[in-house]
Amino acid sequence: MAREQRRLAAIVSADVAGYSRMMGQDESGTLAAFTTIRRDLVDPKIAAHGGRIVKTTGDGLLLEFASVVDAVRCVIEIQTALATSTIEVAGVGRIAFRFGVNQGDIIGVDDDIFGDGVNVAARLQEKADPGGLCISGRVQEDLLGKFDLDLRDLGALSLKNIARPVRAWAWSSAPPGAAAGPLATVGGPVEKSDQKIAFCRAPDGVQLAYATVGQGPTLVKAGDFLAHLEHDWETWGDILSALASDHTVIRYDTRGTGLSDWDVEELSFEAWINDLESVVDAIGLRRFPLIAFSQGCAIAVAYAVRHPERVSHLILYGGYALGNRKLDEKKRQLSLAMETLIRSGWHADNPAYRQIFTTLFMPKATKAQADAFNTLLLKVSSPERAAQYIVTSGEIDVRDLLPQVRAPTLVLHARDDKVVPLDSGRQLAAAIPGARFVSFPSESHIFMHGEPSAERFFEEIRLFLGSRG
Repeated sequence: MAREQRRLAAIVSADVAGYSRMMGQDESGTLAAFTTIRRDLVDPKIAAHGGRIVKTTGDGLLLEFASVVDAVRCVIEIQTALATSTIEVAGVGRIAFRFGVNQGDIIGVDDDIFGDGVNVAARLQEKADPGGLCISGRVQEDLLGKFDLDLRDLGALSLKNIARPVRAWAWSSAPPGAAAGPLATVGGPVEKSDQKIAFCRAPDGVQLAYATVGQGPTLVKAGDFLAHLEHDWETWGDILSALASDHTVIRYDTRGTGLSDWDVEELSFEAWINDLESVVDAIGLRRFPLIAFSQGCAIAVAYAVRHPERVSHLILYGGYALGNRKLDEKKRQLSLAMETLIRSGWHADNPAYRQIFTTLFMPKATKAQADAFNTLLLKVSSPERAAQYIVTSGEIDVRDLLPQVRAPTLVLHARDDKVVPLDSGRQLAAAIPGARFVSFPSESHIFMHGEPSAERFFEEIRLFLGSRG
């Protein structure tokens, strides 16, 4: 009969970021590199710090240490050594581990361990950057005065299947300013130069530009206003790179914007749906997950209802079902004021006009981030088309379509979004059958690099699509 023993321990959970994708590209090479790293770097460090390998799970490890300090020192030494290691899979990339560390009461049964402390460590590992470490608040407190470590406060996280919020802290082996979190992909971050641009035509003859970037299962992004296939990398680059690290991302410039035709006769909600249909048909996609931001969410909802056989999953971020010109008189007047501002000052030499939009979309942007967004606004569209977008978006109403959505749906929203209020996201999720709703502690309508909420955003998407790592 198995003998149970309770004890306090430091638990370490580890996995290889992007392991499934790497195995899919070069199974033998990935396995050989992983085996070498285990033998030469990982296992010797564990033994040197008094750790015990409880079990292995393919690309994962569960470790037990008597001391929190020993556990964290071991992880830091492993990640530091891997950061300078020359071991890699030819044509695929370097192997990068993610570690989660927790301290808690565990139940030992023979050589295995169980308990809430183990579960928390595993969930923290999922929040860690590739090449990084995520620790619980209990571990951080125990390190004070014993181990000087540059940690980033992630706040209280809601972890899957963990009833209570867990205070968490993160560390990354990446140098300051380097891409962190989902951007630090195994094969290196996806960049603007990796994308391929092509063109197709809508039924009314409007030429539409679309881009393909990344590797893996297809993910289509519904068109929205503030985007340009070439220039939005300076502002949206973090988001695009992170999505493309797991998927082949297909996105397009809607009519009147970016590289698509600006001089168009019709700029309507129906035309926006037709644009999405045209791009998908031109590529020949049969079934795919669809992601949308802001007013693009209403377009995605309409498309999913019109083509339920094609949309496998629906992801809506910062969206709404009812435009602000239909919400109330205060919102309508604000929309009218924004329309006037765009027509008179969108292309003015003084960026003060555009700065109003930047402040709303990115309240805590650095000067460099704000300047990049101000520049993007100049290049997205003409003042006339931009004003038309404000008018058409303000008149959106897809409330009747929401109950007709059949695709599994994930609704994401920043809690203090200054452009689209949280209630708009809640209403989307409440009306779509079976939708999952997740909110983030952020004021940004556009996630910025380094925001802790961005890590949760991408992790929720990966879990929802079943493509984590």
